[in-house]
Amino acid sequence: MRRRDQRLMLVSAAAAVLVVAVTLTIFGLRSSVVYFVAPSDLAEKAQAGHRLRLGGLVVDGTYRTDEAGVHFFHVTDGQTEVEVRYDGVLPDLFREGQGVVCEGQYTPGQAFVAERVLAKHDENYMPREVAEALKQRGEWKGASPP
Repeated sequence: MRRRDQRLMLVSAAAAVLVVAVTLTIFGLRSSVVYFVAPSDLAEKAQAGHRLRLGGLVVDGTYRTDEAGVHFFHVTDGQTEVEVRYDGVLPDLFREGQGVVCEGQYTPGQAFVAERVLAKHDENYMPREVAEALKQRGEWKGASPP
């Protein structure tokens, strides 16, 4: 076999390995991607079995806990409210009227089932997408969003 043919085979094999590696990486990452949505976008972006991050403000007067210790509250972006169900320990900074991000799954017609709840860490923090959605609707009450 000539040197030129050997180089061609080596480059072809390397390209094939690279294509396989990139394909496996993309398929592996696709299952771990979590999209962020506001409550008003939830109905059109939610797909059965896909994880989402729902962000907004906790609606005043909606927080309750049932006898089993499951937490229920509503999250809004100023236009739409979504009920959230969370079975776990809420963060210390969780309050009604404050920003929150809930990670979990949504089925239309049911409550958003959160597996993780993240509360804001100081009075200036709000996820950029939530702040922009609130500002567009005239609901933003803070300084300019980050």
